[in-house]
Amino acid sequence: MKKYIIYIALLIAGLVLGYVFFGTSSEGSANTKNVSDTSETQIQMWTCSMHPQIMQPEPGDCPICGMDLIPAESSAEGLAMNEIKMTENAMALANIQTTVVGNAAASDADGMISLSGKIAANEENNSVQASYFDGRIERLNVNYEGQQINRGQLLATIYSPNLVAAQQELLTTASLKESQPALYKAVRNKLKNWKLSDQQINAIESSGNVRDNFPIYATVSGTVSEVMAREGDYVKQGQPILKVSNLNSVWAEFDAYENQISNLKEGQKIKVVANAYPNKEFDASVSFIDPLLNSTTRTVTVRATLKNTEDLFKPGMFVTGKLKGAMKATAETLTVPASAVMWTGERSLVYIKTNPNLPVFEMREVTIGNRNGEFYTITQGLQNGDEIVTNGTFTVDAAAQLQGKKSMMNQGKTGKETMPMADMKIELSASFQKNFTKVFSPYLQMKDAFVDSDAAQVSIFAKATSKSLKSIEIDALGKMEQSHIIKSIEMLDAIAINDKLENQRAHFVILNENIIPIAMNVGGVDPMLYVQKCPMANNNKGAVWLSTEQDIRNPYYGEQMMTCGSVIEEIK
Repeated sequence: MKKYIIYIALLIAGLVLGYVFFGTSSEGSANTKNVSDTSETQIQMWTCSMHPQIMQPEPGDCPICGMDLIPAESSAEGLAMNEIKMTENAMALANIQTTVVGNAAASDADGMISLSGKIAANEENNSVQASYFDGRIERLNVNYEGQQINRGQLLATIYSPNLVAAQQELLTTASLKESQPALYKAVRNKLKNWKLSDQQINAIESSGNVRDNFPIYATVSGTVSEVMAREGDYVKQGQPILKVSNLNSVWAEFDAYENQISNLKEGQKIKVVANAYPNKEFDASVSFIDPLLNSTTRTVTVRATLKNTEDLFKPGMFVTGKLKGAMKATAETLTVPASAVMWTGERSLVYIKTNPNLPVFEMREVTIGNRNGEFYTITQGLQNGDEIVTNGTFTVDAAAQLQGKKSMMNQGKTGKETMPMADMKIELSASFQKNFTKVFSPYLQMKDAFVDSDAAQVSIFAKATSKSLKSIEIDALGKMEQSHIIKSIEMLDAIAINDKLENQRAHFVILNENIIPIAMNVGGVDPMLYVQKCPMANNNKGAVWLSTEQDIRNPYYGEQMMTCGSVIEEIK
């Protein structure tokens, strides 16, 4: 009996162990199958191995290169499509910091609105020093901008044939003043209208000599803002010689966003802080609010007048204005540090930390309200308790862009993309290529003038580039090549006759779209040229240009965003 009991016990133990191992494994397999089935029901996205920014919900061809799309993996680490994960080392090196979004206390910033702007000359105090008679400038005593002049100071000496003739009339009528007093008086009045004083007229009459050159004196005191004539120029009566600005008072001009207009009104007190004097606040009042909205920047100009008797403010200085808004922050208002928000011109973006325990981030579009000091109010896109990146935001965005995820520069558009310029094969004759290389010199000078934001120089070099391009014979080219050349000349001529930098840059975009494909198919280029692109130009559609320097000097924004862009092609 003992023997059978032992056998039964072993059998029962074997069954229990078999259930523990194999039963659990089967259940696990079932669970795995369920997870697999669940994952298969998720939407499968397709991407291009060469252009990971392309994301489409179904298979097909890449709209850029034509390659077959491949299934897009959500992530080897279980990340969502547009989530990125950074290493702890990268987080530390970039000093990436996050903040949990919370409600603003009612007293935070007390509803203060912060505006950015620049100092500008007070145009109400501008004046023009003109010539009072026709003549030739023999000597110009004031000949550079920024020079200080005082009222009564000698500005220029002019030779005037009409004034010489009028002096002869004075000497003739002086001998007849007893018999013809009206004629004598009329001649004296003519000289007075030309701003000759009684003392000068009497000196001419008593000496009996005719003066060849006459002085022009300053009628106001101030700073020369523009010299409008040079020695040797012939000037007409009333023609400006100098523009003078009185900088005893200046304007502080600020840009206010569309959603801030309701909180602004004329006469409102504003405190102005200049970058040059960060520890000083200057009191002023809003004197003007532009009735027209700038459709490009979506801002209006808000102006305050500042006293400048101590000559502290220089036109062009950056300043910040702080004023109380009509609405104070409430307990329900969500606020984030200004450093957390990236503004592309059309949308405002932040990076949210999607996993509280891991460095996993995803871009999110938000709607901002007023800027209160160093904080933005958020009206849409975030919730109380969300954790966002507040330092190193652009580093996170760069990492997203490198991984082909949705970012500020890559909005994940799935629409049809334009063909890369390098893929545009254009047939050009050897003689055409040789002649076309002469176009590069004036073009590059024009590009540098755009970098310097000098509209006058842009016009000059655009005209020179157009002249060089027109000298090239294009009859032997194909229709597409001729179309590129004709359109390039059209844009160059439009730039040359335009005096507004904003319009010139708009034409420069189209010019480069036509002239760069030609340039990329020209051989024997020396020195090497770089095709560079700014993704934010042309209303965030991107725009290109040519440069001999690998370093970025942006012609579409100049000093505003000098280094925005990257090299996309090389012409060797």
